[in-house]
Amino acid sequence: MKFNKWTVGLAAVGVVSFASAVRADEPAATTSTVLTSLSSTTLSGYVDVSGIYSVGGQAPGGVTPAYTPAIGAGSAGQGINLDVVDIALDKPLDESQWAAGYHVELWMGPDANGLNSGSSPTTQDFGIRQAYVALRTPIGNGINWKLGVFDTIIGYEGLTSYANPNFTHSYGFAIEPTTHTGILGSYQFCDAVNFQGGVADTTYSFGNTAKINNGMGNPTVLGLLTLTAPDSFGWAKGASLYLGGINTGNSAPGGGGTSWYVGLTLPTPSSAVKVGASFDYLDEHKSADLVDLAGYLTFQATEKLALNLRAEYFRDNGAVTDPVIVSGGAAVIPTLTELEAEEVTFTASYDLWKNVVTRAEFRVDHLDTAGFQNNTDLGSRKYAYLMALNVIYKF
Repeated sequence: MKFNKWTVGLAAVGVVSFASAVRADEPAATTSTVLTSLSSTTLSGYVDVSGIYSVGGQAPGGVTPAYTPAIGAGSAGQGINLDVVDIALDKPLDESQWAAGYHVELWMGPDANGLNSGSSPTTQDFGIRQAYVALRTPIGNGINWKLGVFDTIIGYEGLTSYANPNFTHSYGFAIEPTTHTGILGSYQFCDAVNFQGGVADTTYSFGNTAKINNGMGNPTVLGLLTLTAPDSFGWAKGASLYLGGINTGNSAPGGGGTSWYVGLTLPTPSSAVKVGASFDYLDEHKSADLVDLAGYLTFQATEKLALNLRAEYFRDNGAVTDPVIVSGGAAVIPTLTELEAEEVTFTASYDLWKNVVTRAEFRVDHLDTAGFQNNTDLGSRKYAYLMALNVIYKF
């Protein structure tokens, strides 16, 4: 063991003993090891708040819009709301063959109730969004693994609000799984081809009060193929096509379900304009089948101003067994065996402050085969309107 010159000098004149110096040095060595490990860990997150005003009212009991980020008990409705505080600790994989790391992401606030990760998921205002160990095995180009709780692999929109083109969620998001507990592997065949696949014994859908614990005897199976256009495609380089599927075993409530997803992101000859599209199909096995088609358009008007447009068509062939589809601040009355809906959402985002996402949104929903309701107008409204202001600080 090495000692610094001050320790040697003090020991020589009898002020300290070498034995005590060894004991004193051991905690320092331990602390150094801990600090070295922590030095590769990053802290990040965001604080998300919003103000919502909807024309169309709410269902009796104060049902809030299922497509908004906040959905649990006491979550976003009319007025000013704290949506979520996100805190993430991350040690990413390095370039070594046997790399290891982890990711922990915690949610606090009303949005956390939609994660259903706690024993009382509708009242705690706290949830584990992700918590997994990341590993790499040197097989071929290397397989990267996630073991634990992780975000789902399908969908044009995700749980991170500011990463979505719009503040409110699409109907397609509402019928996709959002989080899984299991194991997921990712393999990069080449720059243009990536595949992710895995199994899970628990599947969560955001805002669905019943998480699906189907067990490994009847696991959820996940798969996603991503094709990315290389530089030789000119202005279309970077375009991505996503083909994915998730099957949940028949032991799940309602008989399980199979989700099919096709997504596309496409640049255009104008660097300021990007387009995207998504197709979702959910076969609920023993009840309904649901279809959603959405198109996205982004125009980067200036360095700070971005304009986003989403247009969507949704169809539920078994709404009587799926009464959770709500819109425009008001719940749909699930009295028909069929539900058709369209929505158009316009969002303007302006970067006025550093690290702050500021956006304003206007949304119109229309029902073809049912009606929105509020406390005095039960089911006669064909249109619902929503206006929102969303402010997010990222750190």
